[in-house]
Amino acid sequence: MRDFLPADKARRERVLGVIRHTFRAHGFDEIETPVVEDSARLHAGLGGDNEKLAFGILKRGLTQEDFARATDALDLADLGLRFDLTVPLARFYASHRAELPPVFRAIQMAPVWRAERPQKGRYRQFVQCDIDIIGEPGQLAEVELIVAAVDTLAALGLEGCTIRVGDRRLLTSMLEAFGFPAAVHAAVLITLDKLDKIEAAGVVAELRSSPFAEEDGVPRAVDALEAFLTRPRTLEFVAYGERAIRRELPAGVDEAAVEHLVSLGDAVEAAGVDRRLLQFDPYLVRGMGYYTGTIFEVAHPDFGYSLAGGGRYDGMIGRFLGTEVPAVGFSLGFERLIDLVALRDGDDEDQIALIYDIDVQPSQLARLKAALVAGGSRVRLEKRTRNQRAQLDQLRAAGFGRFAFVTSATTEASELELRSID
Repeated sequence: MRDFLPADKARRERVLGVIRHTFRAHGFDEIETPVVEDSARLHAGLGGDNEKLAFGILKRGLTQEDFARATDALDLADLGLRFDLTVPLARFYASHRAELPPVFRAIQMAPVWRAERPQKGRYRQFVQCDIDIIGEPGQLAEVELIVAAVDTLAALGLEGCTIRVGDRRLLTSMLEAFGFPAAVHAAVLITLDKLDKIEAAGVVAELRSSPFAEEDGVPRAVDALEAFLTRPRTLEFVAYGERAIRRELPAGVDEAAVEHLVSLGDAVEAAGVDRRLLQFDPYLVRGMGYYTGTIFEVAHPDFGYSLAGGGRYDGMIGRFLGTEVPAVGFSLGFERLIDLVALRDGDDEDQIALIYDIDVQPSQLARLKAALVAGGSRVRLEKRTRNQRAQLDQLRAAGFGRFAFVTSATTEASELELRSID
């Protein structure tokens, strides 16, 4: 959890402003939810491994007997800090459905908390920027999200990004085609998710040494997976489409999912997105247990981890509402994006520093400042220091482009000699 100096905070707000403006241009509306949710909701089995990282809030009025009776830490907590924005959105929609349109397009840009082991690009408090579409069962929702995400990355000036696209239905049917029993699918996916890090040999070795390695059917399934992963392949580039998708899949997979991904690429291209930005990844897993269909991640060549991701989670809202409601979302990893974005330091507002002598009266300064603010400028009052160069450097770093000296003889704003901070 970090502090941010004024220049850092201003930069973060500029980037958030670009993201918010682009999301709104695509028809999304911003909402806000509490940072705290019921502990039972946060630990309902929908958040995958992130549930283990949730910060709990102790119940009020606990006694020594309560601690003695507790068999689990969660017995002592009834609330917790949100670990993502999707679970709170599902609760929000269930609470306010009658007040929302049939298809609701939501923006959430807010901090979340996870008890992570802090490292570069991974913090215990961090900002997520989410867009979600609730109530649209068709492909249109996925198309809108991908196009909005691509436009946002372009507005931030990020080049070289690709969107990896997969489908949970294809993952399941692939494991069935290889022969893995349904009981081990979740464990196999955890290992398969490491393919880009430990490669085929590492995935196969881990599966063969797993606790379920000798269960009925597993050895033959691992052999089939190894044969598929190590099959001879051409290195030609094939743009996202039916051929690119089918060449990455074994026979016998879910045909409806294949057709869905093919038409998704066609629709995204029709919206003006370069098809080469899309990349089919049959082994894209994503850790959240609530995904039910199409999933996607944004990759950048300078980073070994994703910058954004999301997918369809049709089953989540029904857990809170009692009625199934289709939903799909896309989340930008703001803390990772901020390291890549190079927006200009200043913005369009005129920022002026009035550097005054010690004998200038407060009434004079208040009058001069008010006149400049009324004219549309941002104004800061600064007492003149001996080290003028250092003072100007500090003002420049804070985003101020002009300054003027104020003496006891200065009475009107028209008398100020505004200079550029070189």
